Amino acid sequence: MQKFSANLGFLWPDRPLLARIDAAAAAGFKAIELHWPYEVPPADLRAANERHGLEMLGINTPIDAAKGEFGLAAVPGRQQDFREGFSRAADYAHAIGARSIHVMAGDVPPERRAEGTQQFLDNLAWAAEQARDLTLLLEPLNKHDRPGYFYSTSGEGAAVIAAAGVPKLKLMFDAYHVGRTEGHVVERLERHSGVIGHVQIAAVPSRAEPDDGEVDYRAFFTALDRLGYSGWVGCEYKPRGDTDEGLRWTETLGVKL
Repeated sequence: MQKFSANLGFLWPDRPLLARIDAAAAAGFKAIELHWPYEVPPADLRAANERHGLEMLGINTPIDAAKGEFGLAAVPGRQQDFREGFSRAADYAHAIGARSIHVMAGDVPPERRAEGTQQFLDNLAWAAEQARDLTLLLEPLNKHDRPGYFYSTSGEGAAVIAAAGVPKLKLMFDAYHVGRTEGHVVERLERHSGVIGHVQIAAVPSRAEPDDGEVDYRAFFTALDRLGYSGWVGCEYKPRGDTDEGLRWTETLGVKL
C-alpha cells in the first residue's frame, strides 16, 4: 500500500509555504516535499513540520528563474556556481531535517552534451562527498515542458547513475514526465525499479490530479506493490481548482493518504 507525500511546490498554491504545511497536515498527509523553499527561514519550516509530525522528504537545488536557469549541475562552465548552490541546498536540507536533494541538471545545448555529461558526473561525485547522509535524486524532465533540458528520459537518468557510481544516487521517477516523453509508464517503472529513490505522480498530459488522463494509476500503484517499492509517492500535480476538493481523487482510485 502506498504512502503519499504532498508536494508543496504545487498544492495549495494560494497560500504561503508555512500555511501550505498546515493544510497538508489537515488533509491527512504524513510527509511533504518542496521545490525551492529558501526564502523561508529553515527553523520556521522545521518547527511547522515538527508541530504536525510531518516527515520532510526533499528539496531541489536552487535555480535562478529570473535568468531562465533551471539548474546548473550539467551546464558547462558553471561548476563553481553549481557547487555554491548545492552547498546552500545541503545546509538548508540539514537544517529542516530533509533526507534528499534533487540535483537539477539544467539546460545544455546538444553540441555541448558531452562536455555537460562529464561536468555532471564530476559535480555528482563532489556533491556526494559533501552530503554523504543525503540521497541525491536525478529527474529527467519532459521535452514539452522543458525543451533543452539536459535529459528527458528515464533511461538517460539511469545511465547517468550507472556512470557516476555514486552511493545514494537515485532516480526520481516522475510518472508525469515519463508519460509525456516516453509513455509505457509501468514498463519503464519495472525496467528501472532497482535505481528508483522516489516516485511522483500527476495526470498525463494535463498534470492535474491523477484520476484521469493516459496513465492508469490503479495499475501503476499495483505495480509499485508488486515491485516492493516502500518509499513515498509524491503528489506533484497542479490542482484543477481548490486543492482540498481535488483530493477526492484518492476516493476515485481507492487509496488513502
